[in-house]
Amino acid sequence: MSPAPRPAPPLQPGTRVPLLPPQFGQNQVLAVPDKTRALLEEIVAGFNAPIRYAFAYGSGVFGQDGYKDSDRPQLDFMFAVTHADHFHSINLHQNPKHYALAPRLLGSDFISRVQTLSPGLWFNPYVKVKDGVTIKYGVTTVDNLCADLLGWKSLYMAGRMHKPIRVIKDDPRVRLTQQVNLTSAVRAALLTLPERFDERELFQRITGISYAGDPRMAFAENPRKIQNIVNAQQEQFRELYHRLVVGLPGVHWTGGNVEQDASPQARALLLRKLPSNLRVRIDTHYQSKLGSSSSAAPSSPSSPSRDENVFWHKVGAASDLTEVMNSEMASIVKGPATIQSAKGLVSAGFTKSLMYAGEKVGKWWSSKSA
Repeated sequence: MSPAPRPAPPLQPGTRVPLLPPQFGQNQVLAVPDKTRALLEEIVAGFNAPIRYAFAYGSGVFGQDGYKDSDRPQLDFMFAVTHADHFHSINLHQNPKHYALAPRLLGSDFISRVQTLSPGLWFNPYVKVKDGVTIKYGVTTVDNLCADLLGWKSLYMAGRMHKPIRVIKDDPRVRLTQQVNLTSAVRAALLTLPERFDERELFQRITGISYAGDPRMAFAENPRKIQNIVNAQQEQFRELYHRLVVGLPGVHWTGGNVEQDASPQARALLLRKLPSNLRVRIDTHYQSKLGSSSSAAPSSPSSPSRDENVFWHKVGAASDLTEVMNSEMASIVKGPATIQSAKGLVSAGFTKSLMYAGEKVGKWWSSKSA
């Protein structure tokens, strides 16, 4: 078992942070081989710019079906910082070659402004570090990351963190909001699943949340990517989610099989606890639909005349709930994912963007030809 990730550095006096029990969020600490752990920690420790929370993800950290042992995929990282401009200013001085020529010349203020565009990320891809290792790292702020984890503002980072990750630098605020995010993923997946299903179906539904609206899935990702991730990482998914699933009322997980209370009352409870962005979208959809089927004008979600229990019970009984859930989650992802892909032309530059797109399309074409 790999040791726990490094704790975050001491916060400045006056900073408010939740006091968490020592064992809180232990399901988030997923083991990796000691050699991999040491490499990941060494790479993150090599940055002089302050990083509050960091994790590594993807096929370079956890295995995926479809990759040969000889493949050396790019290592993917995400860094959450306090102030983006401060991070990029220091990082530009230490690692100017990590940035494409245009942003390097335009400076940290320009980079941080582009970063703020939805979903609030800046990526530096194809960065060469020690011993020929190639990495890609995304930079966001802790505030932006936690907002996505709690409310699914873009589902770009929250969706990435539904899947196994290796936490390298921990932060109690992120750990708390990540636990909320994982529980939200379970609730959303359960609302699209029948009364009985197996654990693999659950893992695939959770993994698919962030891919449903991503335009890259149409032409630049392996169409079997979800299955490839789940098939090779079932042990990690089980560690992430088992305790959260069995902690929900009316849900039982025995062996590899899961059974849930799929009654309208149980689904209403799940619906009312969804992340705010998704819940409002579901609310708006059914408020219009349910209102149009009656002679009375529909009341707004904030109207005191609306009986919340009755409304969500009706939504929980809707025959098209699964389709609406999937459609609304895809619509959350689509816009930010499209914008982030476009931002890559600025952050990575034309050559690296073309290289990245070529690799993705190549994997997609290989999978179609297999």
